[in-house]
Amino acid sequence: MAIVEAKKRIGSKVYEVSVEFDEAMKVKKGEGDIASALNSPNVFYDAKKGLKASNEDLKDDFGTDDVYEVAKKIIKEGELQKPQEFRDAEREKRVKQVVDLILRNAVDQHGKPYTEDRIRRAIDEVHYSFDNRPAEQQMKEVVEKLKVIIPISLQIKRLKLTIPAQYTGQVYGVLQDYKEKEDWKNNGDLEVVISIPAGMQLDFFDKLNNVTHGAVQSEELAS
Repeated sequence: MAIVEAKKRIGSKVYEVSVEFDEAMKVKKGEGDIASALNSPNVFYDAKKGLKASNEDLKDDFGTDDVYEVAKKIIKEGELQKPQEFRDAEREKRVKQVVDLILRNAVDQHGKPYTEDRIRRAIDEVHYSFDNRPAEQQMKEVVEKLKVIIPISLQIKRLKLTIPAQYTGQVYGVLQDYKEKEDWKNNGDLEVVISIPAGMQLDFFDKLNNVTHGAVQSEELAS
């Protein structure tokens, strides 16, 4: 059971509650019970020092001095501290997503795929720092770093797509990570050239087709 703080700043004051992380996550999602989430039925200015917030301040800033109502607002609207094991699990999830993409899209100098163990060891060697961006964006950066120590390259497909005018606004964001150039036609259609890792092509077209109902025209270009 991980005990952490949830906090919310209002003006110059910071309000904190001590909570059990898993139960507090349920409350944040609108599913849990606030009484089960609270480790201590108090609202603090500083939970670690035990500095309790005054009822007057609670009424001024939250409209009530009911501890459970205030705590619920702090958890839902404020920042919930994440325990180390949760942060480690999140990082491992991101690492696995990127590694899986590399295994699907990258090859060595002989055109053969790498093993997961070799890619993970190489990532450790280059000390790549993963962040919260989508795995697709980080994969390219990781591969560039890995080129310093292993012969690795992405299998890239170049495609020309024609997006009907009525769908351009909905799919434009999907194209951003892969777009080389774009050309807006007089009728509002969008013609765009993209470069995309070969192993991501099916997922990419699934996203496009879900929005456009298969109305996108595509043509493969020379790399």
